[in-house]
Amino acid sequence: MVRASDRAERPARASVWLEGKAARGAAAARGAVERGPAERGGGQPAGLDRERITEVTVRLLDAEGMAKFSMRRLAAELNVTAMSVYWYVDTKDDLLELALDAVYGELELPDPESGEDWRDQLRSLAEGYRALLVRHPWVSPLMGTFLNIGPHSMAFSFRVQKVVRRTGLPPHGQTGAVSAVFQFVYGFGTIEGHFVQRSASAGVSQEEYYRQAMGAIGEQPQFAAHFESFADLLEARGGDTVEEMRERDFRFALETLIAGIEAMVERG
Repeated sequence: MVRASDRAERPARASVWLEGKAARGAAAARGAVERGPAERGGGQPAGLDRERITEVTVRLLDAEGMAKFSMRRLAAELNVTAMSVYWYVDTKDDLLELALDAVYGELELPDPESGEDWRDQLRSLAEGYRALLVRHPWVSPLMGTFLNIGPHSMAFSFRVQKVVRRTGLPPHGQTGAVSAVFQFVYGFGTIEGHFVQRSASAGVSQEEYYRQAMGAIGEQPQFAAHFESFADLLEARGGDTVEEMRERDFRFALETLIAGIEAMVERG
């Protein structure tokens, strides 16, 4: 266990997955179980391990968001003291990084050796990534905060790379293709997740929130000259609900990117 004073004095680490931190946490959990309640002492409660702490962290972040999350709030949810949690993680940042990697474990990864077309596999990976971002809105900001090199995250990255290698793109273009597809999905999923979250916080449906926003824009004189043509574009997009409109936009954009990859392969 690392004392609070030690945590304050030590410089921030690049990742919980470096310097053997992840392995240390697992060993501490096993040792606590092996010692039993009588030997545990020092605030280590029975039935608590890093996996359970991470699971509850994800649940709290989903329900309450990053702003309300704290080690004290987590400890209360686990019905333990905050110091008990520190037997398994040194800092809140370590715990957030563990939670970030845990949700990557929800992704279904296609088998690149199955013979399935690379286009279908790329669609599957993109759609799963988008759904992850919408399901866990707190994930987006954490991706830019941590190295994101946990086992689940790296499994996803390696699978994406394998699929893109099968496109026929030259090696020097493959990372650019990955960026084009998955940075698009990151932006799309982040905005979608925030929209869903804002609608829920306002206590209205997505359709109601959308109509209110569009109505407010339409009433502003400075936007009037452009609003009519913008409204025509929205109507041409089609879809009876916000979800349907968004789905059409996502699929069209993704197919455009896939067509772009095909065009670049043909161009050589």
